[in-house]
Amino acid sequence: MQKEIKILVENVDKRLDVFLSETYVEYTRSYIKNLIEKRDILVNGKVQKAGYKLRENDLISMNIAPPEKLEAKAENVDFEIVYEDEDLLVINKPQGLVVHPCSSCKSGTLVNGLLAKIKDLSGINGVLRPGIIHRLDKNTSGLMLVAKNDFSHKILSEQIKNKDCHRIYLALVNGCFKNREGKIETFIERNKNNRLKMAVSDKGKWAITFYKTIKEFDKHSLVEFDLKTGRTHQIRVHASYLGHSIVGDDVYGKAEKGLSGQLLHSHKITFVHPRTNESMSFSAEIPQYFQEYIDKLK
Repeated sequence: MQKEIKILVENVDKRLDVFLSETYVEYTRSYIKNLIEKRDILVNGKVQKAGYKLRENDLISMNIAPPEKLEAKAENVDFEIVYEDEDLLVINKPQGLVVHPCSSCKSGTLVNGLLAKIKDLSGINGVLRPGIIHRLDKNTSGLMLVAKNDFSHKILSEQIKNKDCHRIYLALVNGCFKNREGKIETFIERNKNNRLKMAVSDKGKWAITFYKTIKEFDKHSLVEFDLKTGRTHQIRVHASYLGHSIVGDDVYGKAEKGLSGQLLHSHKITFVHPRTNESMSFSAEIPQYFQEYIDKLK
């Protein structure tokens, strides 16, 4: 599909990627940048960077490939729908459920389940991640946002990017923090020795996590984590960095007998509805296995 647009004086000096994401609301800025990098967007017939400042009478041409054939199949997958309207879903993902298909997990994912239960999902993130705005690790449970159309997807993604979508997690960690509450600020990047792990480093992406101890036990603490950025494995990396890995985390801590993964739960999410501008907040209690582990500590 070909699109062409001529720049008028009121759009002079705007960034190329910003202008296009504002003009075509069905496309996110990251999607636009990807098209630019693939040379599917040209300015006056030439390749330009995403930050190119537009000039009057510039001619932008866009070559957008038709949607790929959907490869993820609808399957009966168990998860709870906490809230649903014509624009979005709030779901409660169980531990052990992979969010979207990948080379090592081609079926039985949240996406497969969404395709079976929901007629329409946004297509911005491609055929294998329809509706997915943000993800949770396989063994992290709790609340997630899912978009049912591109309009909602774009706005909700921007809220997450701009930290306007507020996410609170609960975790049981090993040991007790020296300070019952505080802020963790570090760079996080891919672990140089293990590409499946992330690590605190002197470069990478800046990550900010606030924490507050809810309850202390003899050798454990129930802690609330407040994400200000959304880096891969951020809470797990930061907890381990402070010497208090999450119970059951066999990647950044150690496996725990009787547990299938880390005791980390997306407990609360607050955002502004993309269509009504209403502030919305949802919470999900920790799963039964999580609560039973805590009860044993008492």
